[in-house]
Amino acid sequence: MDRARRDRDAEGRARNARPRDGLGRPLPYGAPGVERQPEGVVRSPDESLREAQRLLDAGMPFHAHEVLEDAWKSCGDTGRAEERELWRGLAQLAVGLTHAARGNAPGGARLLLRGADRIAPYGDGPGAPGTGPYGIDVAGLAAWAHRLAERLAGTADGAPVSGGDRHAGTEPAGEAGPEAAGDAGPAVDPVAEAPRLTGR
Repeated sequence: MDRARRDRDAEGRARNARPRDGLGRPLPYGAPGVERQPEGVVRSPDESLREAQRLLDAGMPFHAHEVLEDAWKSCGDTGRAEERELWRGLAQLAVGLTHAARGNAPGGARLLLRGADRIAPYGDGPGAPGTGPYGIDVAGLAAWAHRLAERLAGTADGAPVSGGDRHAGTEPAGEAGPEAAGDAGPAVDPVAEAPRLTGR
């Protein structure tokens, strides 16, 4: 591609127009890909959680990350500035799963732990202990992230990643650019590992 010409969106901002696969990896121009999530969409918190969960359940954690990133970035504009770090942490969980599904165990583990730490302060919301705003299962998500990160850490020594049971016990359930890390090592199944964002 000519360096002087860059892909642009309708507003003229630089935006890579290459198609993406289900895990958000760029494909060659003209290759069939998965439809990308539109950027900058302002949704209600419940709509964001529903759409992110749908994408996680479909094995598309990168796309769920984009939905959660929109929620994070829109917090200041929608009068929910105190929730910024919650949504940022949820986006980090989704992109951590993305890295793990791509076979980048160290990057996935780091992002999962960073996301778990970021959402932890929100687990003291009204309702059941460990539940955050909008019914987000903060305690369950943090436990899921720690378990998966621990399994991923074992892959650094060549140990295989074993599958998880996404519906067992408190297993719930998703900022680094996921394209930045290389793929190496065994990958996890993003459908089998998809967390539950809420207790609903």
